[in-house]
Amino acid sequence: MKIHALSLLSLALAACGGSTPEGQPEGWDAALALPKALDRNPDPNVLEIDLTANVADVEVIAGKTTPVWTYNAGLPGPLLRAKVGDRLIVHFKNELPEGTTVHWHGIRLPAAMDGTPEHSQPEVTPGGSFDYDFVLPDAGLYWYHPHVQSAAQVGFGLYGALLVEDPADPPNLGDELVLVLSDMSVREDGSLEDPEAGGNFGTLFGREGDALLVNGKQNPMLVARAGLRQRWRIVNAARSRYFQLALDGHTFTIIGGDGGLASEPRETDAPVLAPGERADVLVTPNGAPGSTLSVKWVPFDRGYGSTFNRAEEELFQIRLTSDSAAESRALPAIGRAIETLDISTATPISLELTSSQVNGEVVMGINGVPSWDAAPIPAMLGETHLFTVKNTMDFAHPFHLHGFFFQPLDEAGAPLSPMEWKDTINVPVDGAARFAVHYNERPGMWMFHCHILDHADAGMMGMIDLSHAH
Repeated sequence: MKIHALSLLSLALAACGGSTPEGQPEGWDAALALPKALDRNPDPNVLEIDLTANVADVEVIAGKTTPVWTYNAGLPGPLLRAKVGDRLIVHFKNELPEGTTVHWHGIRLPAAMDGTPEHSQPEVTPGGSFDYDFVLPDAGLYWYHPHVQSAAQVGFGLYGALLVEDPADPPNLGDELVLVLSDMSVREDGSLEDPEAGGNFGTLFGREGDALLVNGKQNPMLVARAGLRQRWRIVNAARSRYFQLALDGHTFTIIGGDGGLASEPRETDAPVLAPGERADVLVTPNGAPGSTLSVKWVPFDRGYGSTFNRAEEELFQIRLTSDSAAESRALPAIGRAIETLDISTATPISLELTSSQVNGEVVMGINGVPSWDAAPIPAMLGETHLFTVKNTMDFAHPFHLHGFFFQPLDEAGAPLSPMEWKDTINVPVDGAARFAVHYNERPGMWMFHCHILDHADAGMMGMIDLSHAH
C-alpha cells in the first residue's frame, strides 16, 4: 500500500484569502489533517472501530517510501474522537511480523484493558486479534501505542491520538488542532534505521529520529488568519525526544495537560513536552498579511550532550492569509476546581532511577533492580501513595504511571501551582519528582516506567500490585 502526500491545492486556495468574516479560510488545517476511523456503532455514546497494526509504505522523507509500522495504514494512526462517558470498543488485529499490544496511555480503565503483556493480557501474536472495551471517564487528550518492544515499535510509527471531549468546555477557546509530535530514524534510501543503532550509548541517551514529524509529516504548512486564537491539543509521541516549542514574538497559554484542564492557565514562551506528556495550549498567530511564521523545535537540556552542537529546527509553518487581522476575542474563564489529595496517612514510596553495566550491556532499573528482577510494590484499594522519584543519572527521565492520575507536589508536600492531574512527569538530572496517587478503584497489576522507551526496555520499569483491602 502506498500513501501519497496531500494535495497542495487547498493550501494555495486558502493562502489567497477566502476567510469567512469571523473564521479561518477553507482548508486552513488540511496539511495537518489526521486520518479517522470508521465508527461501526450507531449509538452516539459508543465509538466502535476496527484497528489493524500493519506495515505500509509511507513517504516520510521527500521522494522516498518507508515501510512504516502503522495503525490502519496511516502515520500516525487514526484520531479517535469521543466524549466523556462514551464507551470505546476497539477490534484490534495484528498483521505485523511480531507480537504487539495496544496501551491506552492516560486512560483510567480496567487493568485487563491496559495492554501490558504478561500482566493485563498476552501479547497479540501475528495474525491474532484482541477486543478492547472500556468507558472513557475523563476529558483530555490521550494516546495509544504498543507495549511490546515499545522503543522499536513506537519508533517505527505505531502511535495515535485519542481525544475525549468535554461538552462543558468554555466556548470560543479557539480553532482546534490535534498535533501529534514525533520523530523517526530513516536512512537516505527511505529504509528504517536499526532500532538498536548506537549500541549502549543509544540506549543510555535514548534514540532520537532525524526526521521531525507533525501528524506524520515533515514541516507541513498551516494556513491561518492572523488574530484568530487556536487551541493546540499536543501529544509527544516520540520514543525519546523532548519537544520544546518556540514561535518568535508569541506567548503560549497552557490551560491543561495530561489529565484535562488545569486549575488555572499559565503563560510561557517555550512549552516543553517530555515523551508521553500532553499539553492543551492556546496561541494566537499574528503578523503581516501574507507572511509566514515558523514554529520551531528548540533543543532542551535533558542532560549530558542533549543540547551540544544542536540547532533549532523548523517543525511546521503558519502561512497567514492576505486578510487583515481578526479582532481579538476575550479569553473566557478557564480552569476547574481540583481537590487536594489528603497525604496525612499516605504510604511513602521512595524510588531511585538507576543504571549499571552487566556483561558489557547497559541495564537500567529502579532502586538498582531491572524490571525483570523486581518485585511489585503492594497497594490496597483506598490507599494513597506518596512517591519520591529520585534521578541518579546524567539524563532526565519522564516517569509514567499506568491507569491512574497523580498530583505533583513540592518539597513540602503541597500541590504544585497551577494544580493539575498528571500521568507523566519529568524527573530532572540530580533532582526528584514528588507526587501523590490515590487508588480508589480498579485492582490489578499497574505498570510504571521511564517513557524514554529505550530506558523502559532496558529495565527502568516496575509494577504496582493493587488488591482489595483485607
